[in-house]
Amino acid sequence: MDRTRREFLWQASAAGASAASSISTLFGAEPMDTAKSLIADHESRIRPIEITTGEAWWTANVTGKDSDFAAKEKAQNLLDGALADPVRFARIKAVRAAGVADKSENRQVELLYLQSLEKQVDPKLLASMAAKANQIEKAFNVYRAKVAGKVLADSKVRELLKESKNSAERKAVWEASKGVGLAVESDLKELVRLRNESARNLGFSDYHVMMLALNEQKQSDVVSLFDELDTLTRKPFEALKSTIDTALAKQSGISIDELRPWHYHDPFFQETPAVFDADLDAPYVKADILKLCREFYAGIGLPIDDVIARSDLYEKPGKSPHAFCIDVNRKGDVRVLANIVNNEYWMGTMLHELGHAVYSSRNIPQSVPYILRGEAHILATEGVAMQFEQFSKDADWLAAMGVKVDNPKAYDEAGSKAKRGHLLIFSRWCQVMLRFEKAMYADPGQDLNKLWWDLVEKYQGLKRPEGRNAPDYGSKIHIVSSPAYYHNYMMGQLFASQVHHAICREVLGGVAPDKASYVGNKGVGQFMIDKVFAPGRSLSWKDLTRFATGEGLSAKAFASDFQGD
Repeated sequence: MDRTRREFLWQASAAGASAASSISTLFGAEPMDTAKSLIADHESRIRPIEITTGEAWWTANVTGKDSDFAAKEKAQNLLDGALADPVRFARIKAVRAAGVADKSENRQVELLYLQSLEKQVDPKLLASMAAKANQIEKAFNVYRAKVAGKVLADSKVRELLKESKNSAERKAVWEASKGVGLAVESDLKELVRLRNESARNLGFSDYHVMMLALNEQKQSDVVSLFDELDTLTRKPFEALKSTIDTALAKQSGISIDELRPWHYHDPFFQETPAVFDADLDAPYVKADILKLCREFYAGIGLPIDDVIARSDLYEKPGKSPHAFCIDVNRKGDVRVLANIVNNEYWMGTMLHELGHAVYSSRNIPQSVPYILRGEAHILATEGVAMQFEQFSKDADWLAAMGVKVDNPKAYDEAGSKAKRGHLLIFSRWCQVMLRFEKAMYADPGQDLNKLWWDLVEKYQGLKRPEGRNAPDYGSKIHIVSSPAYYHNYMMGQLFASQVHHAICREVLGGVAPDKASYVGNKGVGQFMIDKVFAPGRSLSWKDLTRFATGEGLSAKAFASDFQGD
């Protein structure tokens, strides 16, 4: 797109009521009454705006600059305005209602409908939501915990929570890490109100119900699945946590009854504490994490050198302290933002984010139409990322990758316990996130601080700090930037377990799932391309699961993984 046209598109965004009308005026209002014409229209006028929005989102998260966040908000308003165009949406509804004979075109029309439905509200409301979310995300990016006058990077927070033996220091660091919740509390509550208003204007009971529906999920079905997982994991988790509590209490020289959330190493207890006999970080202290990633993915036939070349991978002021992967244009421009430190956490994180990268337009054929040239569902891409992430704790994988481990037997035992523990711990953490967001959007006026800790106590078994009344829920960025999303991590883990078991059967000759490393086996990459990546969004997540694994999504493979069968 030439510069003049790009600038004109930016100027047309006029954050607010004029956004949709600007788009209609710019592109005209000729009737479009076939699937082909709707698809062509989307590719010619929406696709360039989506690319611009992706670029702006990336830049803002890398720099943290006010000007870049303003550009990000402006781009989002333009995209929202384009998708909100009521004339365009009426044509999509008409074609959808009439039925589309061609399977591919029918799927594309359905996705256009779901993408645009959310935007069919007052443009001023859309702009207000974008502005508020942008403001909160910026607050997350610039926030750094401060203890005794010293500013701590996110990696330092994690290091102290993992290594300090001083309970008072741990508490101070943990509380400081939660401070961002208080900083964004009022804005987050207003954002929840705005989101609910938009959902109700579209006929949904609340925003959580709407977001699941737009992602081809039903809230009651998801809750039923999580009820089943709760039953499946409760007793094994309680047994694991008892072992962890004993070790953590010993580490800090306190009784088990004195354990509080800051003793569990991770700020949210979503990771396995380092309580096993081997130091899982030790092999990575002098390792080249990027080199390991390059060699691993190239060895299975999914090279990622070009992704790394476009990425931003180390800490700096203003930059988002988190990690994510973005496919900017669905033509292979895939990037990762990270903040690498030499430890097991970041080895796993990089395998995870690069797992997203290989499940992208780099490996979805360009022959797949643009609208379908993405992951089948967010749970599918999260599943793939977690499927590859698992190897960071695996002694056999490290050995196959040429990394020296001082005591391979001890590391293997500790890593196996940590992997199985992670499945259980993460499952319980996902219960908190799903049920909190569901309840928050259903009744945002309730005591959200109490709701949060009630759920943490019930599903994670942590004791709430005495006398604490702070918006700790607000310190989890996903509640702002990825609302009604987190349950897909858990559903993705079920998907990952099933795909991994299928690879063990069909590619690795029946090797036990807990003994498979993938290293150097290009058949693994080919399986992923053929059975998971290639369909893009032409298949729903339910159909993709059956296509890739031969059965519908269930907890069977996951259960055998955390039980070690």
